[in-house]
Amino acid sequence: MSKLTLQNTHIAYGDMTVVHAVSLTVEDGKIGCLLGPSGCGKTTLLRAIAGFEAVTQGTMALNDQIISAPGTSLPPEKRNIGMVFQDYALFPHLSIADNITFGMRRQSGRDRTQRVRELLALVNLSGYENRYPHELSGGQQQRIALARALAPRPRLLLLDEPFGSQDVELRAMLAREVRDILQQEGMTAILVTHDQQEAFAMADEIGVLQDGRLQQWDTGYNLYHKPQNRFVASFIGQGSLLAGTVINQDTVSTLLGPVRGQVPAHCRPESVVDVLIRPDDLKLLDSAPRKANVAERVFRGAEYLYTLAMADNSRLLALTPSHQRHEVGETVYFELDMQHRVILSRD
Repeated sequence: MSKLTLQNTHIAYGDMTVVHAVSLTVEDGKIGCLLGPSGCGKTTLLRAIAGFEAVTQGTMALNDQIISAPGTSLPPEKRNIGMVFQDYALFPHLSIADNITFGMRRQSGRDRTQRVRELLALVNLSGYENRYPHELSGGQQQRIALARALAPRPRLLLLDEPFGSQDVELRAMLAREVRDILQQEGMTAILVTHDQQEAFAMADEIGVLQDGRLQQWDTGYNLYHKPQNRFVASFIGQGSLLAGTVINQDTVSTLLGPVRGQVPAHCRPESVVDVLIRPDDLKLLDSAPRKANVAERVFRGAEYLYTLAMADNSRLLALTPSHQRHEVGETVYFELDMQHRVILSRD
């Protein structure tokens, strides 16, 4: 059993606090993710979990064991935590088998040999024992780095931007593969990334960080469809915030007409709020009651992403199949087809 719990965790460098009051739980066998822009504190948190940074307030625990608290820290080598890095960190002069068993010196030769076979089968590289890192592709090296981290059966696995050096297509494939491998091993893990698609593909729950503060800890689905604040709404996915005025607790008046949804409890009638409009909330039609001008068009293969300029110069995004082509400057007609209505306070 390996449950990771952070309670009111603060991390500071001198007088500057870089992580503020982060609380989260990754249940045994689940994959959590720290997601956010550069400099948001996600790697600092990961380093603190590994034991390389001190906690100035709050606690970190694996199961019931406190591993970090103010004035006390279990040394990294005693935490039994594995790490996978972006640059693989494989030893070029060692064979694949020796790379995998590097952290298993206390086990017998027979046990190490058996574990190498198990892990190479797990990462679909059976028979690669005697090869060297330079003989492998980048994706294969990343899988060997994962196998090495899993070899001593750690209580927790930390993955720091593990696919950052790969191209987009390979990153998506590796994210799915690594998730499957971790699930087969029953491994509890924390992923750090700035890539939303990686986070969605791998993690059971995702924490969105901004300026060292955890904005929301939730499933990828809820982060996209039920963001709790403006930062999460703007950072996750694509979308536009359309200004509106509260009519009552379930209706907002906007340029596009009334929008029904749950208005934040503290927002009174006549207060100004924002309605989150995702690109797939708009349907472009030959004839519809609402119209806009095409301001920009981006070809994305199977789809076009249009930026639409409204009469008041506000912008909306619309996603259509690529055979539905409109020119920049053209007037288009649309309707709202909002399955999830998100209304956000400006406070």
